[in-house]
Amino acid sequence: MTRSAHPRFRATVLAVLLPLAACKVGPDFTEPSASLAERWLQASDRSVITDRTTYERWWTVFNDPTLNDLVDMAYRQNLTLLTAGTRVLEARAALGVAAGEFYPQSQTVGGGLSYIRPSESDPSGIPQANLGEFWRGTLAASAVWELDFWGRFRRGVQSADAAYLASIATYDDVLVTLVGDVASTYVGIRTLQVQIAIARANVARQRVALQIARDRWQGGVSTALDVAQAENVLAQTEASIPQLTAQLQQGEAALRVLLGLPPQRMETLLAGRPDIPVLPEAVAVGIPAELLRRRPDIRAAELRAAAQSEQIGMALAELYPAFSLSGVFGTQASNIGRNRVSDMFNASAIQFAFGANFSWPILNYGQITNTVRVQDARLQGLLTEYRNTVLSAQRDVENGLSGYIQGGQQVVLLQRSVRAAEQALSIAMDQYRMGTRDFTTVLTAMQNLYAAQNSLAVARGARARALTSLYRALGGGWELRQGNDFVNDATRDQMRARTDWGRALPPAGTPQPAAPGLPGPADRGPDIRAPQW
Repeated sequence: MTRSAHPRFRATVLAVLLPLAACKVGPDFTEPSASLAERWLQASDRSVITDRTTYERWWTVFNDPTLNDLVDMAYRQNLTLLTAGTRVLEARAALGVAAGEFYPQSQTVGGGLSYIRPSESDPSGIPQANLGEFWRGTLAASAVWELDFWGRFRRGVQSADAAYLASIATYDDVLVTLVGDVASTYVGIRTLQVQIAIARANVARQRVALQIARDRWQGGVSTALDVAQAENVLAQTEASIPQLTAQLQQGEAALRVLLGLPPQRMETLLAGRPDIPVLPEAVAVGIPAELLRRRPDIRAAELRAAAQSEQIGMALAELYPAFSLSGVFGTQASNIGRNRVSDMFNASAIQFAFGANFSWPILNYGQITNTVRVQDARLQGLLTEYRNTVLSAQRDVENGLSGYIQGGQQVVLLQRSVRAAEQALSIAMDQYRMGTRDFTTVLTAMQNLYAAQNSLAVARGARARALTSLYRALGGGWELRQGNDFVNDATRDQMRARTDWGRALPPAGTPQPAAPGLPGPADRGPDIRAPQW
């Protein structure tokens, strides 16, 4: 083939190969189906609103500034969330690695300079033995580019892209869980504080009753039995305070971990009136179908399945021959007897070669076929996991609704119980002073009042925690990170000082894109672009 035919030959080869490169084997991912109810079972309750949803900063419905501050602090400092953020950066870098496979896979530049003295005693060196000592220099660049005939590399990029989006959804799920845990832990702390206050108030009341019993016993009006019974009831009530205090300290320890804080006193962070947050009269829950868009764990489950679907095509491509282009360009010169290497840069020293080749593992078809089956089985498992995630999400919402609605009814009934217990104690004390009732009636009334007040506090706290669980089940709270990066400034500076992250890790203060939605099949097409990092 003449030199003038080379351009026409290359054009012909490209015209034949490039259309083939548009092929892509394997299944294209489609949105999986899942069982969804049309409406919530308790949607008809007057405290449930289904025509609108307000989840973004749902914890603000409690109108508690302390809780708002704690959520903001947890978002900035929680270490589990920070770990999830680094996983996003890892997936982002892995996407860049996958995109690099779409271009020449092997690109090397090499060279060498050697001083050679041939052996005069080696028969293999006879042709050079008479040439004397000389220098030899080489400089060459080579590249090997496996063409993406069957879409293996495009599938790899799409799989890495779906995995990257899944890491973001996982980050959002960690954030949803974090916000819910902070709110639930805070409600638990406030509930325990109220329970301790109730116990102390009852201790004060029972001490008064004990003093009355002692005075009447010393005056000969009653017996020592009344005093002993009063001391017994008082000691039991006092004993509840250390137990509640230990639970309170455990709750504060849990809150410190959520806030990323070492052991320290929490009075400043928990400033404000120690009362259980007031709940709204109604809660907006929307419809079940919105969970597919709202819940990050559902988005993550679908994206993991999408990433795995592309793995099937990557494995399937191994059944077909791989075509590649290779080329070498460089110079080589041996400067005999002149002890210089400038000749290697002359035109006569230039050498190059290019060509096409293919490989086809035809004897490994059984192994490759089973690899495809492995990937397909993994996909089916992830699709099943997705459907289970959707069912679990609906269960979580129903449980939260039940706790919120039934808890409201329980609180109303316990409020009546407390009022009745207060009235019963007042009557019992009056009758005891008049001598028409024994002291046992007074002590029983005191015990009933304490039990009723404590039960009411527990029920109020449980209903508040049920509301936090409901909002968490609805997938609210991940919007808190919109406009922010996935790691804080200190972590970003530490990573940039250690490694060149380029634009993959933008400097502090750089606006971040909004949370990505779930890409549909049209967004997973064959358009492969290098990441702009």
